[in-house]
Amino acid sequence: MITTQTGPQPADLADVRATNLAVVLRFVRVHAPCSRADIAASTGLNKATVSSLVAELIERRLVRETGLAENRIGRPATMLVLDGAPYAAIGIEVSIDELTVVAVDLAGTELLSWRRAFDGSTASPGRAVSAIAALAGRAVNRVTGQDRQVLGLTVAVPGLVDGTGAVRLATTLGWRDLPLGADLRRALREPAFEVTVDNDANLAALAEYRHGPYAGTANLVHLTGGAGLGAGVVTDGRLLRGGRGFAGELGHVTIDPDGPLCPCGRHGCLEAMAGIPALIRRALPDAAEDGPVADFAPEVDRIRTKARQGDPSTLDALAEIGRHLGHGVSLLANLVNPEVVLLGGYFATLAPWLLPAAEAELAARTLAPDAGGTRLLA
Repeated sequence: MITTQTGPQPADLADVRATNLAVVLRFVRVHAPCSRADIAASTGLNKATVSSLVAELIERRLVRETGLAENRIGRPATMLVLDGAPYAAIGIEVSIDELTVVAVDLAGTELLSWRRAFDGSTASPGRAVSAIAALAGRAVNRVTGQDRQVLGLTVAVPGLVDGTGAVRLATTLGWRDLPLGADLRRALREPAFEVTVDNDANLAALAEYRHGPYAGTANLVHLTGGAGLGAGVVTDGRLLRGGRGFAGELGHVTIDPDGPLCPCGRHGCLEAMAGIPALIRRALPDAAEDGPVADFAPEVDRIRTKARQGDPSTLDALAEIGRHLGHGVSLLANLVNPEVVLLGGYFATLAPWLLPAAEAELAARTLAPDAGGTRLLA
């Protein structure tokens, strides 16, 4: 039987082989270099099956052999590592001030990384789709021009995304009920590869769960730090999506009913109190003299420079934002008790000044001793 989101389904032999190929490939990704015997011992598959599966993966150029391991008991073993050079995956992040595209091969080697200016606050949904599709198309042409096959394109959006890839609401971008996945597939002329749209915080949490110093942490949260403030929540090793995929909107939890107006139309949301636009308004009151800030990076750099110089008003602003972040994280600590909460985006670059106040507020507002073991890190 194969277990899916819709429950157990009958499995034929092709399903079983595909599943076993995935098991072997995943093992090699995590444990390379490793031998066929290592795979058999750890997965429970018999040696003949492993040999057959590895042969197919080598034929598909997903895995390759890389010499012999001598420091083993018994005969030297031929070691396996990921190959995947003929393949590429593409990711695009949509922010209010820029579009970012990255392509990697199966082993995680970066093939390209581009950033493009993008004024998401004024671009219509139609123009936004065109800009995203144009950037995706250029990335696809670049990697296919290198004789690589594109396996998939994933687009990260700061908003509520349903299971069809439609953006139901993205307040910072002004989008509502935008069928982004379908529109992109149409703009890319129904490509052979899969096109996926998901919430940016969810994807960031999955990335942290799979890679980096906290990979494998079973209970992990990633907080986005851009125009919006979202939480990607991994609990017991699984991404928490909720009933319709809309979980993690920590930024729209009200922490002060008398607080400032949020783009969602409510007052005192965490995003309105602790998001990067709130910090810019608080630390750089002159930033909006020439109109709304459309590019956050230069303003965040100014804040960081002033903080390094010890400017009192800047340090006060960062401490205030840190306290609000700590308040928000305490809600997560009390509800889902994550082992680690990671500050991402622009929050990460400002972490030295945000974390002290945030950690103090987290400790003060969490019921369990020592904040329930929740660590707040960049």
